Amino acid sequence: MFVGIDVAKDSLVACAMDDQGEDVFPSYSVENNRPGCLKLINLIADNANLLKPDIIKVGMEATNVFWEHCYRLIKNHEKLNSNFKLQLYTVNPKVVSNFKKAYTDLPKNDNVDAWVIADRIRFGRVENSSSPEALYRALRQITRHKFKLAQHIKAEKARALNLVFLKFSDFTQKSPFGTFTKASMALLENYTLREIVNTDIHELAEFLHQNSNNRLGGSTPIEKITTALKKAARNSYRLKPEIDQAITQTLSMTFDNIRFYQSQNKRLKKVLKRQLKAIPQTLITVDGIGPVLTAGIISEIGDINRFDKETNLTSYAGLTWSQYQSGSFTAEETHLTKKGNKYLRYYLVEAANSLRVHNDRYKSYYYKKYNEVPKHKHKRALVLTARKFVRLVFALLSKGEIYQPRR
Repeated sequence: MFVGIDVAKDSLVACAMDDQGEDVFPSYSVENNRPGCLKLINLIADNANLLKPDIIKVGMEATNVFWEHCYRLIKNHEKLNSNFKLQLYTVNPKVVSNFKKAYTDLPKNDNVDAWVIADRIRFGRVENSSSPEALYRALRQITRHKFKLAQHIKAEKARALNLVFLKFSDFTQKSPFGTFTKASMALLENYTLREIVNTDIHELAEFLHQNSNNRLGGSTPIEKITTALKKAARNSYRLKPEIDQAITQTLSMTFDNIRFYQSQNKRLKKVLKRQLKAIPQTLITVDGIGPVLTAGIISEIGDINRFDKETNLTSYAGLTWSQYQSGSFTAEETHLTKKGNKYLRYYLVEAANSLRVHNDRYKSYYYKKYNEVPKHKHKRALVLTARKFVRLVFALLSKGEIYQPRR
């Protein structure tokens, strides 16, 4: 018995068919909540009692987060598990869309989509799905939110750099300190170019000291810093006062966003470290892999035992290359498939970028691959280093061994 469920935020639409493709029950719609899902479970169980199938296969689209509650309720409900052999599948919406193209005359609606999902499961070659255990699911919630925060910070900084160029065109190139330091942001929020040029050098130095917690300068004299700052201000483009004021206000609000996201990021990092301690793992013993990268990798992998070998883990991360071959021609340059877990791929590549700096073994491997080709050197070497790192991740997590670098 094959059951397809089309998942939306407000509704679940299901239909079922037997192994010959004949309808067991037609399209049935319920609300996407607990009572609605229980109605659906009862309907599946009642029809299964009549049909007496050897196995019930239930498939649903992995639509955003709207499938998760339904998936877990069906998976753990004794009415289906105690009386029948149950298998659950989550199907990528793109797979359903491409499979549907084989039927030239089907309309687009939820009822048809549920039927197509059931038929796709009936055709086979769909891997069993697994929902992460509560421990991994909690950690994944934190790491994915942290990932989104990092994207927000990146976007806000890109927006801020454009505004900084409009306000102070020579700042990013000629300023003696970074754009997003506390002193820089305070200066750009409180001073115009004219005020920077005309303010006494000692007064400007005192302002920078106060807004950097007296950390600015170091071995560089503060007078040299303020002199360079004044020179950059004199060489920058001038704006009309009303335009400068509008840009300054917008820039200040953008800086506020960056500060807020960074404070949230720090809070999440503390929670992440506490959550990570509850999961037995040895991945963090690798030189160059800190708690953030460790948590991201482990939360996306979940139980390592669901992967038979490291190549399966590699495919799951999307660190595989496509093949283009026709007749006697085989393309030498191919692209990453990128059809796996994008979060896991991100953390593995970030880990490779850290390993090439902090781990001698992976550093030598990175530069070996870097020097093999004339173009795309960094990207290629980084991905290949990530691919090599997958083997270590699989070994450490599956065996529970502590990392020991080869001499």
